[in-house]
Amino acid sequence: MRVLIVDDSTLFRKVVRDALATCPGIEVIAVAADGKSALDKIEHYRPDLITLDVEMPVLNGIEVLRELHKKPQRPEVIMLSGMTDQGALCTTQALRLGAFDFVLKPSSQANIEESCQQLRSDLLPKVRVLQERLAAAAKRNQESIDEPEEAFVPPIGQKPFDASQVTVVGIGVSTGGPAALSTLLPKLPSNLAVPLLIVQHMPPMFTKSLATDLNRSSKINVCEAEDRQPIVPGTAYIAPGGKQMKVITEGGAKLIHITDDPPERSCRPSVDYLFRSIAHEYGRQAMAVVMTGMGDDGTLGCRLLKRHGCMVVAQDEKSCVVFGMPRQVIAGGLADKVIPLEQMHEVIQFAGTKGAASCR
Repeated sequence: MRVLIVDDSTLFRKVVRDALATCPGIEVIAVAADGKSALDKIEHYRPDLITLDVEMPVLNGIEVLRELHKKPQRPEVIMLSGMTDQGALCTTQALRLGAFDFVLKPSSQANIEESCQQLRSDLLPKVRVLQERLAAAAKRNQESIDEPEEAFVPPIGQKPFDASQVTVVGIGVSTGGPAALSTLLPKLPSNLAVPLLIVQHMPPMFTKSLATDLNRSSKINVCEAEDRQPIVPGTAYIAPGGKQMKVITEGGAKLIHITDDPPERSCRPSVDYLFRSIAHEYGRQAMAVVMTGMGDDGTLGCRLLKRHGCMVVAQDEKSCVVFGMPRQVIAGGLADKVIPLEQMHEVIQFAGTKGAASCR
């Protein structure tokens, strides 16, 4: 994989280069200190991946992404973002513009080795996923079109289910999630009969920026969830980054409870953590949706939900940025339906709707 490093900081260019040097199969072909130089070098070197700083002189990271959108062939992009309100806002925009993912810049610049170690642990898993995608794409290109690869996922429309009994929808999503949510949520009607409880793997501040951005483009209300907040239909609650979110019942009312409970499978917020509480509080009246993302967060939660008789829906491979989380749910035999992203809203909008008992 040929990589271009774009950052106005000499220090961070070195930190990124040193981190990538530990990853087999990676070649850093060039560096650039601003967005204009980056575009010139993208045109010249044709990299597979660029690591792109958000805030730069001449052209910033968002402006570079907008220019790349005009090109028929463009590299994958991993954003490097500062842990600031402005960094969170710009990163959310970048993800909606097609950036693959982002990593936080190390907060300490005093110790180069510590900074490199932190960046390496955050960046390299995402780079390896992209390497796998490139390898899979190359393999498909070499295969004969007369012998197409057998699809991994089962066909759409496996089972009818009673959508009218659903009173809550839990959604788990990670890598590729902001773009997927920006496709899904604006398609839902303002009179949606159920609430949505969403875990998107993101750090603090970034989930608030994401919720604000999605609320502007959606007919339903979208917010970053707050502790003791009542759960009402027609609202999407996004778990705050760095916290855990679950459902509790008090006085007959369902409420959000935000906690500092430890990460599960290195995730906080965790899909499993949320889904477990949904299973206990709603029983068979819940629907779970697992969308694009790395890893297997959500699989254990879906297994518990299935024991309660709940419906589990997974995003299909073709529409996922990363097929990790849905793949694990499907491979575990837990998915009742496998749905393309473009059709996901059709399943969710029937939830809780009387007179639409069967959703196919």
